[in-house]
Amino acid sequence: MTHSTKILALYCLRTLTAWGVTLLLFFPLGWLVLTSFKTELQAISVPPKLFFLPTLENFYIVEARSDYLLYAKNSLITSVASTVLGLALAFPAAYSMAFFKGKYTKDILMWMLSTKMMPAVGALVPIYVLAQTSGLLDTRTALVIVFTLSNLPIMVWMLYSYLKDIPSEILEASRMDGATLWQEFRHVLLPLTLGGLASTGLLCLVLSWNEAFWSLNLSAAKAGTLATLIASYSSPEGLFWAKLSAASFMAIAPIVVFGWFSQKQLVQGLTFGAVK
Repeated sequence: MTHSTKILALYCLRTLTAWGVTLLLFFPLGWLVLTSFKTELQAISVPPKLFFLPTLENFYIVEARSDYLLYAKNSLITSVASTVLGLALAFPAAYSMAFFKGKYTKDILMWMLSTKMMPAVGALVPIYVLAQTSGLLDTRTALVIVFTLSNLPIMVWMLYSYLKDIPSEILEASRMDGATLWQEFRHVLLPLTLGGLASTGLLCLVLSWNEAFWSLNLSAAKAGTLATLIASYSSPEGLFWAKLSAASFMAIAPIVVFGWFSQKQLVQGLTFGAVK
């Protein structure tokens, strides 16, 4: 076997492996989409039916039974609001730790990251009681606060990774020219960290949209997100697989399309800001 043949065989093997892994990862989503266009009998048939007459009945039932637009509106508002609030809190924290490093800066960062290792259920009871006593149970405000606090450690870490790579001499030069703190942020830091802000915001927007644990435990009919809509199709009588798949497809479709168009920024945020 010649050298060029070995290279070609290795390239084909890598390509087939990549396609195999891609299909393996895509299979659950593809099966969910197929099931959403089946009837309930077709969805639970054994062996599974790959060829069938598609129907939109499940989507009509989901829309008629539940106010899909209300759940989608709640998901959009809570996700966007928590992302904006998180950036407003995370940027000053990351800025201070990147340019005014103290003796315990690394320890503080590690402590913030360690909070993500705690199971969410461990904090459920106190947070639920606080939301209930403050009148925030089943409100968007409670979800925005919890989503923000949940994603804040990741946001601080990612922004810190971007900011610490900016030479401090640039900021010192702007201060010598008489720039105020706001001017320093607007004309120096913002242009240099715009990619980092976009990557951090996009990632946390996706995380907030997909958050199910807090949505199910802190919201109901009024402030319920799309995760609440999906969970409503699990009942004591059993799971309605076709309708559950249709509701899931309607819930993930907007964020999947959004992620597809912003995949460059999302990958940059996951590989650069979160790892460094």
